[in-house]
Amino acid sequence: MANEPHWDAVGPPPLALFAQEQLRAIGDLTNFRARRRLLRDAPRGDGHPVLVMPGFLAPEFSTSPLRNFLRDLCYDARSSHLGVNLGPTPKVVETLQHRLTHLAERHDRKVSLVGWSLGGLYARELARAHPSLVRQVITMGSPFADISATHATRFVPLRPEGKPLHEAHDLRAALRRPLDVPTTSIYSKTDGIVHWQSCLQDEGPLRENVEVHCSHTGMGFHSEVFEIVADRVALPEGAWQPYARRAEAS
Repeated sequence: MANEPHWDAVGPPPLALFAQEQLRAIGDLTNFRARRRLLRDAPRGDGHPVLVMPGFLAPEFSTSPLRNFLRDLCYDARSSHLGVNLGPTPKVVETLQHRLTHLAERHDRKVSLVGWSLGGLYARELARAHPSLVRQVITMGSPFADISATHATRFVPLRPEGKPLHEAHDLRAALRRPLDVPTTSIYSKTDGIVHWQSCLQDEGPLRENVEVHCSHTGMGFHSEVFEIVADRVALPEGAWQPYARRAEAS
């Protein structure tokens, strides 16, 4: 049975998970062999553009493993040109809109958007503003259902319109509205940065939640996440269907 979204404020994940985050991320780094096997077995792409966006306070190179993986599968995977992601600003919005329109015009095709953590919120809002340019959205540990359910603000507090995130009710409601394009939310119940319930959307004909087993920091290089992303971007445009793990699909 699918997990039901919980739209009330759920708060950040337990401090015990937060304290273990970096140690678990190091463990997630050790699955290089699994990624090499996945690269051999994953479906080859059709060359369409994929725009990948980093998480809060993360530099552009943090998405390099995923982008390189997708390029090896024959996608035109591109960075967001944000540098270090310091949070939403008018400049960030302008840069991402330019990247999306540039890739769509260059290929004359819709763009798949992949966003990690806060990058996933960027991806969703890009798709909301420009649905005709977006093939699908894939988020990785992104708290769009409750933007306040994260430990990230321990480092740099975000106060939209001068309010703490948990009091920004209009923003929180706007961010969790469903999109008009296919959307996959990847989440982990052992995420130490973002509470997993804040990553859940109401499932529907074009919406799904897919659970993985890794840290928040490890999502950018974990084979389980890569397998899901590879499966999703390989779907023919206009033929989206829910994800089925290999064991379930056989």
